[in-house]
Amino acid sequence: MVPLSALVTTRNISGPEYTNRFNLYRAAQVIGGAAPGYSSGQAMAALEDVARTTLPHEIGYDWADLSYQEKQAAGTTGSVLGLSLVFVFLILAALYESWSLPFSVLLSVPVAVFGAFIGLILRHLDLGVYAQIGVIMLIGLTAKNAILIVEFAKDRLEQGNDLVQAALEGAKVRLRPILMTSFAFILGCVPLWTATGAGGAARRILGTVVITGMLAATLIAVFLIPLLFVLFERLAVRFGKQHDPVPGDFAAGESAS
Repeated sequence: MVPLSALVTTRNISGPEYTNRFNLYRAAQVIGGAAPGYSSGQAMAALEDVARTTLPHEIGYDWADLSYQEKQAAGTTGSVLGLSLVFVFLILAALYESWSLPFSVLLSVPVAVFGAFIGLILRHLDLGVYAQIGVIMLIGLTAKNAILIVEFAKDRLEQGNDLVQAALEGAKVRLRPILMTSFAFILGCVPLWTATGAGGAARRILGTVVITGMLAATLIAVFLIPLLFVLFERLAVRFGKQHDPVPGDFAAGESAS
């Protein structure tokens, strides 16, 4: 057996326990958090600005882990909101067997979204991922209020009532259920509005969006839904929908044949 000292000389030195590599390149990992009062997006933008102005040309940077996921999801907000509206529209079109009635339901959604933005501005909160989740929730919740009115008005219209009278009856009969369900939901979200402790900021954002959005949908949009129903039904009759045939027409056709 040959001793190791006969081949090499050993000595103690200080060095890293391992070497970081990112996409096969040697890398240095930087971990940090946003200062109080700043969002993670603002912190990432500040880091990118510093990296562009201070790093030499042979050194680059990239994001990993949660920061990478946030950068990837940053451009998908509009597509997610758009898809949610499209799916709600298609479901309503299948429910009512009409392409015009879903518009009277969905056009009440912007009122709720506007109320949500007003709430975020008044409480000085950011439009982050939790606010976007709340906006998607508002699309379904606001459509629910409109469905209660439009469904009843559609039934009255099919029974032969006047269009305006059917819309007014739907709004009158369905007002109480809308108020009961909306205010029950709003009161149930009050703990989110006043949340504290770990994760309290995210819960406050979500609570602000859904509460102020539902308040706007309940107090304002509920008066617009009958108007939208009458408007789109008249447009459908004028531009696409065929009038019901007169019974005498069938008799004349049969005798002629």
